[in-house]
Amino acid sequence: MKIVYEIMHGDRKVAWIDTQGHCKIYYKSFMPFNLYLEVTENDIDILVNNVTNFQYWCASRILTLDRQYAKAILNSIGVSQAFTDKERASIALSYRCLSLTDIYWVRQKKEKISFAEVNLYENHLDNALVDVSLRGKQLTIHNQHLEKELAKDLATNGCYPKAWIRKKEHFQLYKDGGKEIVENEVLASKVCQCFDCKQVKYVLGEYDGELVSVSDIMTTKEFSIVSREAFEIYAVNHEIDPIQYILKLDGYSYYMMNLLDYLIGNVDRHWGNWGFLVDNKKNKPIALHPLMDFNLSFQSYEDIEGANCQTVMPLRMTQKEAALEAVKKIGMHQVAEIQKDWFDGREKDYDMLMRRWELLRQHCK
Repeated sequence: MKIVYEIMHGDRKVAWIDTQGHCKIYYKSFMPFNLYLEVTENDIDILVNNVTNFQYWCASRILTLDRQYAKAILNSIGVSQAFTDKERASIALSYRCLSLTDIYWVRQKKEKISFAEVNLYENHLDNALVDVSLRGKQLTIHNQHLEKELAKDLATNGCYPKAWIRKKEHFQLYKDGGKEIVENEVLASKVCQCFDCKQVKYVLGEYDGELVSVSDIMTTKEFSIVSREAFEIYAVNHEIDPIQYILKLDGYSYYMMNLLDYLIGNVDRHWGNWGFLVDNKKNKPIALHPLMDFNLSFQSYEDIEGANCQTVMPLRMTQKEAALEAVKKIGMHQVAEIQKDWFDGREKDYDMLMRRWELLRQHCK
């Protein structure tokens, strides 16, 4: 049976697509950045591409199955341990492709339901999946809010256990991964706060007797985030040079990201954990979103060179080279002193941090 899905941005119907690939776009400028559709009646290749692209977009709104405890989550809600985009898309569609990163969602044609009734920012949810997400516990769940609860957990990408926890009127992200990983993230966050850079702040917390890092959500109904990875699809289809676009939009934050990642030895700045802050009124990027995700800091920390810089791809550059370029462009913008006592028992990490700091300071603008 042919099903018609409406792609929604808040209460705006942006487009529709059916399961055969036919579609109609109402607001091209409000389409998701990583969803490209073409209107056609009978071009088989285009119809197939439309279905494939839609399934990929839906699938991107849940976690990848290399995430720790992912199978436990799927087992606990009684769904397939999906490996294909089609299977993952079916899971995302079961909870309307809701997410806490933006205000896109999907409904079937003629469904009488509004964004106010389903969005994750205003609707209070139970925390039924928290134990599964952070600890890998098997649960048997019977809950009318299950689809929404699943959405807010599975839309959190990454390889380490994590879960959104509602605190009164906002969400906090709890991240596990072991004592060392958690402490690395919190320490790196302290160091980064010594510099003038928009960033997510991480503090130590506890869940189920174990240490976790805790941070506040950065998105709202007014502002979304879109990853660098998702933007690449948009850039290709609109003949945009991504790096030039980024430098023009918010070169300062881009350079500060490269500078700080080098200082703290963060080797995980892949295209999924940095990107743009989007104004939902116009669906336009207004800046890079706050710097986040420091749990793989103090890696490649044996020498002063650092790892390869992932943010400059397809160019090849080390983190040291990218950081040196950054300080020559914008300076260091340090606003507080890095405290040695934060590194109690980690003197080697402090010494390497200071060596990198001194190198950058000598080349500072």
